[in-house]
Amino acid sequence: MSDLVGNTVLPSRTRPGPWLRLSALAAAGGTLLAVVSGAENLGTAHRLLAALVVPPLAALVVSAWYAHRRLVPFALVASALFAAAAAVPGAHAHSGLAAFALAALVVVVAESFRGETVPWGSWRDYVTLTKPRIMTLLLTTGFCGMIAGARGWPGTGTAVAAMAGLALACGGASALNHVLDRDIDPLMGKRTKSRPVASGRVPASRALEFGLALSAFSFVLLASVVNVLTAVLALVGNLFYVLVYTRWLKRSTPQNIVIGGAAGAVPPLVGWAGATNHIGIAALLLFLIVFVWTPPHFWALAILIKENYAAAKVPMLPVVRGERETARQIVLYSVVLVGATLLPWGWGGAGPVYVVCALALGAVFVWLAEQLRRDTTPRRAMLLFHYSLLYLALLFAALAVDAVL
Repeated sequence: MSDLVGNTVLPSRTRPGPWLRLSALAAAGGTLLAVVSGAENLGTAHRLLAALVVPPLAALVVSAWYAHRRLVPFALVASALFAAAAAVPGAHAHSGLAAFALAALVVVVAESFRGETVPWGSWRDYVTLTKPRIMTLLLTTGFCGMIAGARGWPGTGTAVAAMAGLALACGGASALNHVLDRDIDPLMGKRTKSRPVASGRVPASRALEFGLALSAFSFVLLASVVNVLTAVLALVGNLFYVLVYTRWLKRSTPQNIVIGGAAGAVPPLVGWAGATNHIGIAALLLFLIVFVWTPPHFWALAILIKENYAAAKVPMLPVVRGERETARQIVLYSVVLVGATLLPWGWGGAGPVYVVCALALGAVFVWLAEQLRRDTTPRRAMLLFHYSLLYLALLFAALAVDAVL
């Protein structure tokens, strides 16, 4: 079994969870619509419907591969037939291959409802899997980025769809993070050992299905209702957090959060693209602000729980370089952060309301960071960590207010 998610394969007689069944139904329903739209020569609509089948189909294949091997043959056959249908030029061959792909997916759907039911956890556990506290801040930066991009209200329908799609992407990535970190979460104290997957309340296979389904439906919603660029950006942020940060960087380098912070900096781009359908320098400056904010924010937390990271052998900076060097790095990044927050004003994309708030909030951030450097205690680390959360929310709120005025 691949080490991506460890041993999550369930006995062959076990019934897949509702999230895999939902992915299978979505893939089959989308394929049916693609076949019908192709037969009716609907052109662009047909191509869009066909493209929207890919995310749930990919979620289905991955879920089956890691948890329900009896579904793999038909899922792979359906994928191969669907890909072949997209590649062949002839109308009859195209329709025939798509029809066979649909038949294979119908078999997968039928098989996904067979087998012995196993407990799959409470709805509260699934809410926990999405890390709602982290999601709230990500949605705040995404929403304010949308208002900044639109230079005002982007429209209720667009805003709701974009934020719903972003929430699905964030929740899906967080659920997959729970799956990948379930081996180290029990080692990191009360903060993580009671998480749903680490504690065994939610089977890893169910959390995997859940995370993949949310990620797939995020792309479908954003691409169909908002725009394709927004969907791609949300997916890139999702994959970067899961594969690059969680799976690779987190366990291999003390620079994990410096590079991995790019994942948390994507939501402003998602919001901006949702409002404008493009990404320019002004949007990239918002990305840069969150990117530079992430290390001092996260290192303050890492100082608080240094022993937990050491126990789990996660090379966070305080574990590898010590608390004093980490505090020094926090001060340096805090100063750079204040400079980065002035770039939207210097570029001409923000006005006086924003710049005054950025300077005031930044001054407090640097002061707290310097206090931590002088006296590296848990109390000062906790104060900086909690302030950093408030700081980012207020900074982006000021940006949004400035854009409306």
